[in-house]
Amino acid sequence: MGDPVTEYTSRLQRQESDIKTLSAEIEGLKNPPVLSPNLDELREENAKLKYRLNILKRSLQEERSQCSKTMMNINQRLQEVFGEAIRAACPDLEDPPLAVTPNQQAKFGDYQCNSAMAMAQMMKSKGLKVNPREIAEKIVQNIPDNELIEKTEIAGPGFINIHLKRTFVSKLLTNLLVNGVQPPPLASRKKVVVDFSSPNIAKEMHVGHLRSTIIGDSMCRLFEFLGYDVLRLNHVGDWGTQFGMLIAHLQDKFPNYLTVSPPIGDLQAFYKESKKRFDEEEVFKKRAYQCVVKLQSKEPEFIKAWNLICDVSRNEFQKVYSCLDVHILERGESFYQDMMTAVVQEFDQRGLAQMDEGRKIVFSPGHSVPLTVVKSDGGFTYDTSDLAALRQRLFLEKADIIIYVTDSGQSSHFQLVFGAAQMIGWYDPKVTRVEHAGFGVVLGEDKKKFKTRSGDTVRLMDLLEEGLKRSMDKLKEKERDTVLTPEELTKAQRSVAFGCIKYADLSHNRINDYVFSFDKMLDDRGNTAAYLLYAFTRIRSIARLANVDEASLRRASGATEVPLAHDKEWKLGRCLVRFPEILQKILEDLLLHALCDYLYELATTFTEFYDSCYCVEKDRQTGEVIKVNMGRMLLCDATASIMAQGFNILGINPVQRM
Repeated sequence: MGDPVTEYTSRLQRQESDIKTLSAEIEGLKNPPVLSPNLDELREENAKLKYRLNILKRSLQEERSQCSKTMMNINQRLQEVFGEAIRAACPDLEDPPLAVTPNQQAKFGDYQCNSAMAMAQMMKSKGLKVNPREIAEKIVQNIPDNELIEKTEIAGPGFINIHLKRTFVSKLLTNLLVNGVQPPPLASRKKVVVDFSSPNIAKEMHVGHLRSTIIGDSMCRLFEFLGYDVLRLNHVGDWGTQFGMLIAHLQDKFPNYLTVSPPIGDLQAFYKESKKRFDEEEVFKKRAYQCVVKLQSKEPEFIKAWNLICDVSRNEFQKVYSCLDVHILERGESFYQDMMTAVVQEFDQRGLAQMDEGRKIVFSPGHSVPLTVVKSDGGFTYDTSDLAALRQRLFLEKADIIIYVTDSGQSSHFQLVFGAAQMIGWYDPKVTRVEHAGFGVVLGEDKKKFKTRSGDTVRLMDLLEEGLKRSMDKLKEKERDTVLTPEELTKAQRSVAFGCIKYADLSHNRINDYVFSFDKMLDDRGNTAAYLLYAFTRIRSIARLANVDEASLRRASGATEVPLAHDKEWKLGRCLVRFPEILQKILEDLLLHALCDYLYELATTFTEFYDSCYCVEKDRQTGEVIKVNMGRMLLCDATASIMAQGFNILGINPVQRM
């Protein structure tokens, strides 16, 4: 038997399609092209169609209630309601604009529809002068029966302010508490490939890789939570001429490497030694080139040497991934080597490649800089490798969405690759989403590129170890070592250290550069992971300190109405149910700082609620619990649930005690 949510979703879509068809038929019958002599028959047919339409609409409402285990995207639902109202109000207007947004000021309602002004402009361009306020009134008159709107008000030139039913929001929160934080159902389960992290073999991971790793992992977590089929790929630099010099140096330094695993402790130093010899020793340089040829010919001895070098790097990379709780499948440049010849042949056969001073190039439409697919010496390039990788992901992985998470400096390169792939017909951007999610550089507190004092690139493991040291200092400063067990203290240390490093990155717009500062990220005031983690721990502790166990909360969630009468209860409730909207926005623009801003807003809104609405009443002298407001305890539980899921998407692991 299939997934019931998927089945309901499919049925909903079919019914919505039927409703649109029937509505169109009714409109056609209202305005027949030629007056029919069988007017009574037309009227009877019209009445039947309206009857069927009403049945379908009722059925649709029932199906929606069946889907109630998942969270509803209120903005999306309002767009459906107002889309129908706008079409009914102005049936002759083609593709009318639909704009529904959350209201910034509570006194003006919860949401706002701003379509009337844009519609008036469209009509004006067609020679029709209509007051936008009149259009707004028509829209309001045509709002269909629905489950979520309490009332509407028209303000200013034609803004439609929307007030939600408090009972509706309360039911959504009850659903969240009973069924957990479940994302809205997907129309179809698309395949997503995310290419991120991508360090180079034999080189240390640095802060640039930190950004790609953190941002890419969080994007994967978002897609996974929403129900997509996600393939996380690590496109490591594991092929190329540099391996010739590394293998030649390995042969000299560890001649018995085939039988005894070489003890390469510091691969970075090993790389520098081989590079120095390559630059200074002509005989070594020639042998290095010979090693490259033998590696590309896949001679067993050279493949083994290459694997040994790759394994040393993999072990170092894994230390970073383990700290950051990142899971990723390695599929480096070497994976695509055998596919490159076919890629070049395809461009040749289509007449899209041309020769230029001995090299073979491809121009993407609208670009004056070409891709080089074959060098003058007959070798392939990064351009060829990236084209082969994209082709494999489109045709063999059958990806619907492909995202590359690298620094913004590679933006023009990916524009060329994507342009060439579209030109040759590999994908249609209207059907398949292929996108470069670029990010800015990491700066030091001096606003210059983040370096060590000696001017070297900062090693990622050094940075993570420094984070651990500083988070322990912070915990001891707050005297947490006196109340936590050694095991709890270590968990809190890792949670704060790695959570703060991730959040500091993700809370900034990824497109911009950001300043790396341990002092700022470990500050427990303001929009930081430290503040949110402490807030989350406090919220989780409310029930425990009131002697309310998990089982009692679960029983209450199905039997107790979530109260929203107080202004601060209502503000918190509205904030909680916006979670699916926030995720939908990030899905569209891949800007994760919106989730950080939302979690900070949720934490501060909760503080306002907790300060104004008692949840637990205690005896002032004995401290004994006298009364527990179970409805408000449920609001505490709902807040903690949403925060926990938000943390999970950001890759942050909160602890029970901190």
